[in-house]
Amino acid sequence: MMLESYALSSIGSALKPLPADWPGGFWWHWLVFTIIAILFVLLMVLFFTYFERRAMGRLQARLGPNRCGPFGVIQPIMDAIKALTKEDIVPYNADKVVHWLAPAVAFVPVLLVFVVVPFSNGAMLADLNVGILFVVAISSLSALGIVMAGWGSNNKYSLISAMRAVAAVVSYEIPVVLSIASVVLLAGSMSLNDIVLAQNIPFILMQPLAFLIFFIGASAEINRSPFDLLEADSEIVAGFHTEYSGMKFALFYLVEYAEALLLSVLITTLFLSGWRGPLLPPWLWFLIKVVAVFFVLVWVRTTLPRARIDQLMALAWKFLFPLSVINLVITAIEVLAWPGGVPWPMLFVNIGIMAVLIVSWSRLFKFGWGRVKVEA
Repeated sequence: MMLESYALSSIGSALKPLPADWPGGFWWHWLVFTIIAILFVLLMVLFFTYFERRAMGRLQARLGPNRCGPFGVIQPIMDAIKALTKEDIVPYNADKVVHWLAPAVAFVPVLLVFVVVPFSNGAMLADLNVGILFVVAISSLSALGIVMAGWGSNNKYSLISAMRAVAAVVSYEIPVVLSIASVVLLAGSMSLNDIVLAQNIPFILMQPLAFLIFFIGASAEINRSPFDLLEADSEIVAGFHTEYSGMKFALFYLVEYAEALLLSVLITTLFLSGWRGPLLPPWLWFLIKVVAVFFVLVWVRTTLPRARIDQLMALAWKFLFPLSVINLVITAIEVLAWPGGVPWPMLFVNIGIMAVLIVSWSRLFKFGWGRVKVEA
């Protein structure tokens, strides 16, 4: 909670107006950009639901949605209308206040993170000097909504799913934060805008191991496949939202894709030079990179089987955590050796170090992939 308090207390002193070419006065800027940020999240979530289903269809040699409108483009809107018009059912013995608040508590933190995301140079609601700290602090609060949903439903399967969510967030938050720390060391700033400006060479090349750790760890935190144990149909029915229906279920569905959007945006900002690129407008480069990252998430979901809970925890503590510590130490040594900036030939060294560490650590620790222990 101290982390959240510090990040929130920094907002008042670090807010900056939007670029001068925006029309109107200071408050008009804030109002316009707030609306833009909300519309960006909602429209991108609608697009992602369609894009994922079509991409998975192609990857699995089938069609995907193709009935509602040309190429099925209206399918996400029809699904939203269907969910919003369904009956809202609340279990008789549920904690009705907690049950009602859980979807909102899960969604609001995800939306707040977009306050510090730069869509182009300076085009952001607040350029915080502790922007990445704000992201880490606020985004982790979504797990509280999941716990509230599991507890408030008065369903043991929902509660088990919520506890799994807490275990995953606590376990994977550590390597994720350490991988972000490596990026902060290279950039010399915690402002997301400054991190983008520091990437004359995309940090995915200078920090390939940090990128891999962040991608895997963040995917596990937001329960993307193959880490979607919260909704393992063979184990716990539909997870923490088993007892939800109608609009509240739709809000949880919105959270799932908003978190995938947030992950794509953060990877774009931290490792892919954000909005920077030749010829095209900055905002268009930003969108292209975000969609490309999301396609990789869909590709992974389509390709890999779901992991078991013991594999999930072993991957975090035996693999990602030690590798993130080693990567952070190597990055600190490089920054100390070249205070003026790490030279680009070091990217080959970093890629080699990543390959050696992954192979050696994989052989040192076995995670039980494909093995099931049967006791008499």
